[in-house]
Amino acid sequence: MIIYDIKCENGHIFEGWFNDRQAWIKQNAQRLVNCPVCNSSTVEVVPTSIAIRGKVDRSGPKDTQENLSPERVLRTLNDYVHHQFEDVGNQFAEVALKIHYGEEEKRNIRGTTTPQEEDQLREEGVRFIKIPLPKMDS
Repeated sequence: MIIYDIKCENGHIFEGWFNDRQAWIKQNAQRLVNCPVCNSSTVEVVPTSIAIRGKVDRSGPKDTQENLSPERVLRTLNDYVHHQFEDVGNQFAEVALKIHYGEEEKRNIRGTTTPQEEDQLREEGVRFIKIPLPKMDS
């Protein structure tokens, strides 16, 4: 299950829950996603903050700060980014600019940039965040 923040042409923001990215693309193309405020079907996914959720195990102890080791937090973040962001490799800056200017569909991407590409993205007003993700052992 994937949850997107969606904005209609009138600026209303609401949540949409989809089985996966392809379900969102298909439903939006068929104009099945409508704003609950104004019923507009001209909608798009908007950037959202990252929420990390795990499976709830009601039989065991609740997660407390003592149970959330730095390794577990990093592993959860790494898994989330790996599964929810498309890896565009060293083409990050190019793809980010195309998305920014509407030449490609808006989506979560990850990849690498040079310092010069980062400067260019900032100059063009492209919002991005650098998250150094360590390689995690199995």
